[in-house]
Amino acid sequence: MKGLTDIPGILVGHATNHQAHTGTTAILCPKGAVAGFDIRGSATGTSEFDVMNPLHVTQAIHGVCFSGGSAFGLEAACGVRNWLAKKGIGFETRYGRVPLVPGAILYDLGIGDPEHRPGREMGEAAAAAATSDAVQEGCVGAGTGATVGKALGMSNSMKGGIGSFSMALNAKVTVAALAAVNAYGDVVQPKGGNIIAGTRRTAEGREFASTAELIRKSAQRGQAFGNTTLVTVATNAKLTKPEATKLAQLAQQGLVRAITPVHTMYDGDLVIALSVGSETADFSALGIVAADVVAEAIVRAVLSAWTAAGIPGLAPVPSNIPR
Repeated sequence: MKGLTDIPGILVGHATNHQAHTGTTAILCPKGAVAGFDIRGSATGTSEFDVMNPLHVTQAIHGVCFSGGSAFGLEAACGVRNWLAKKGIGFETRYGRVPLVPGAILYDLGIGDPEHRPGREMGEAAAAAATSDAVQEGCVGAGTGATVGKALGMSNSMKGGIGSFSMALNAKVTVAALAAVNAYGDVVQPKGGNIIAGTRRTAEGREFASTAELIRKSAQRGQAFGNTTLVTVATNAKLTKPEATKLAQLAQQGLVRAITPVHTMYDGDLVIALSVGSETADFSALGIVAADVVAEAIVRAVLSAWTAAGIPGLAPVPSNIPR
């Protein structure tokens, strides 16, 4: 299982600054992908999302850029676009090909060095690193500075990161997801609802305080802004732009299962859906599997994230990561 790259025609690359605790993830579809999106959070930061609107004249995009750095990180998508342009990939116009690369950001300025944000160079580096190999998970790319469970402040939070998962719908059709998890709420087991990573009652302990309960009791005192879960779900089933939009909507159920609370006023939660194949599939079944892989990708994001910047993670720190 490689994650999102189990979908033929999808490449994924990360560029990571472990010292500044930020980074960029490039998802490339060099032959083009029919795309749709759905935004449920109220604190989004995006660029060029309108090209995925079913009413837009273009019928395919060529990449997606997820990045840290808050709004500053939107510049990283320009780097992905520049890299694709050098390869001759893009929407055909009279005077050259123009790559279409929607971008979305998460807020990680509070964990690392806020003066070092992803820019065009990091976006280009992420695109250059994109391969069909298994997706690297954990504190990499856009998930480098991601955190979860911030209702009692950053000191009581835990590390989020990048997670990816795929599942076969049948012998011919596969659905996969990649998630950059930087949620205000807690990540929970989709079945049972037990908290896996989230708000800790004390800065030194590992006992969880339910974020939802803290909000209900108006007991939260953490930093409300600066949260987002960014998701790309992809399939080799052939979809139209309206169908891709609906698939993104159905995939949001995966966020509902794995994050609580989700889609808050403090989060910029969104899903982009990509179709890069020609296979046929029952659409309702496709939507069910899309929600399943999104939920699993979110869980994997926190299970793969290691301790960084003093914020505890669940995975051991890799030997090649500077401490």
